[in-house]
Amino acid sequence: MDSSPKEPRRGKLAQVRLQADEVEALQQAMRTLNLGSTSDALREGLHLLVREAAEAGAAAEIRSFYGGRPAPLPDGVLPPTEEELRAADEMTW
Repeated sequence: MDSSPKEPRRGKLAQVRLQADEVEALQQAMRTLNLGSTSDALREGLHLLVREAAEAGAAAEIRSFYGGRPAPLPDGVLPPTEEELRAADEMTW
């Protein structure tokens, strides 16, 4: 086990240029989510982006592992019927 003291993590300054509509969307999101600063909002956005990238990477690994074949369903789960698939396609949120 390494007992040496850990160096403090240093932040890095990043800049972003936003269009007027993006600024308004950011400000609306900040109000809705009660975020205190642009930095807080952009950090939250980065967390979501990183999570989405991880999910996309995992999905790609699964597709690669199964070589284009569908992944098997868990035990006891029946494949959806054509009617169920059609109903899901017609759903709106």
